[in-house]
Amino acid sequence: MLIFIRCNFIVVLAGLLFSLLLSSCSNYSFVSDVGVADVNSDQLSTAIILQKINGVRKAHGKKPLKYNFKLANAAQTHSNLMASKGKLSHELGGSLRQRVTNAGYIGAVGENLAGGHETLEAAINGWLNSPPHRSTLLNEKFSEFGLAQRRSNNGKYSNYWTFIAGGDFAAWR
Repeated sequence: MLIFIRCNFIVVLAGLLFSLLLSSCSNYSFVSDVGVADVNSDQLSTAIILQKINGVRKAHGKKPLKYNFKLANAAQTHSNLMASKGKLSHELGGSLRQRVTNAGYIGAVGENLAGGHETLEAAINGWLNSPPHRSTLLNEKFSEFGLAQRRSNNGKYSNYWTFIAGGDFAAWR
């Protein structure tokens, strides 16, 4: 069983720019002509992650996002914690705002989680087929992101994925 959770956007008074535009809720299959085939979660690199995320955004007429290592660190810490606890949750280790602040990031943020997907493409497809997750992934107000995954033998999922999008608070005013 695959589960997705979306955290509402957290907007605080400080500054970096993010972009998200609500899209239609129609089913979507991942466009795998973005430069690489399906990639096992153990083979992920920053370059592949950027190709996959921005390939999907481009296919939907959205601007590419930059990769932010502070957001990636927050995402990795959260995926690690979910895997160690065997639980898919936005609240492990504190709120999203607390987690990104602890990683040194200041800005508006949104988060998608996924459990059980073996490839990044599968996680992205799940997010695209869920209106709230699709909204976070394709939002025009976000300008950057971090993504991480952690394998686990603990709990009901073999993989825990965290996508954190971020940007300038001004975009949300």
